[in-house]
Amino acid sequence: MKTTLRNLKSILIAALAALPFAGSLAAAPAPERAPHTVLSCNIRVALPEDDANGNGWAARRDFCAEVIRSRNPDIVCMQEVLRVQDEDMRKFFPEYAFFGFAGPEMDAHTEGYHGIAKNVIMFSKKRYEFVSAGGYWLSETPHLPGSSSWETARARHANWVRLKDRATSVEFRVIDTHLDHKSQGARVEQVKMIVAESAFYPEAFPQLFAGDFNAHGDNPVYEIIRQAGWADTYDAVHPAGYRGFTAHAFQGPEYAKKLTLAKLRKDLRIDHIFMRGPVAAADAEVITDSKDGKYPSDHYFVSAKVLISAPAKAAK
Repeated sequence: MKTTLRNLKSILIAALAALPFAGSLAAAPAPERAPHTVLSCNIRVALPEDDANGNGWAARRDFCAEVIRSRNPDIVCMQEVLRVQDEDMRKFFPEYAFFGFAGPEMDAHTEGYHGIAKNVIMFSKKRYEFVSAGGYWLSETPHLPGSSSWETARARHANWVRLKDRATSVEFRVIDTHLDHKSQGARVEQVKMIVAESAFYPEAFPQLFAGDFNAHGDNPVYEIIRQAGWADTYDAVHPAGYRGFTAHAFQGPEYAKKLTLAKLRKDLRIDHIFMRGPVAAADAEVITDSKDGKYPSDHYFVSAKVLISAPAKAAK
């Protein structure tokens, strides 16, 4: 019997269905959730007095960039950024977008340190689509640049970006801050502002909160953050906690000699990365890299690898 055209078509379809790649022709698999590598880096303001002891910005900027790049980060939250540092980091990382330096409080001083340094966020242009961004001053007049309240020693602020992962289309938010280094009352009010503002987002919306909090784990500031629904990425990965410090005055492990045994038994991190919503920590690290006894900053940088899921849809 002769094979009809219809029979040939049926045979061809059956043969294609049996091929190993036939499923990929029918439907592409859902994009895989790759971890997001996030760093928080207090890079230390560029000060003339640091030049005298070999820790000036010009002496450590290359190593600072080297340490950051070695972690292949997707997002970096920096603190204590002056104009020269913002310009240098943009040159080191042209494949990243930067947000958070420009403002009238910085336009007033084109050189040097005048009591205000910025919290700059940089993120991968390749991985993320920019959605929106903003910032506010941690004061009773948050809309006024350089404003301060609560006897804070420095005018403090928070910057944030909202990004979309190009691979998964999941949107999330990153907040970067630096709380006051002297006034505990100011730190408390400053962090209350940030957690109150972030609470306007639904609990199921993914958020990351990084920076120099000038507060250890036993500080009320830490508890305010935790009670607001945030979790410490480092503690999530290392339940036993961390025994050590992140601020080290350019001394690295030698800084421990200045601390009592009681303090050395505590978690003395003041640099943290917190998470809220459908975010899970896969890894976390205190970065202690040095070269020839020199450090990229007077703080250890900290990192976290996090998995971010889309917010769960409410049942109808």
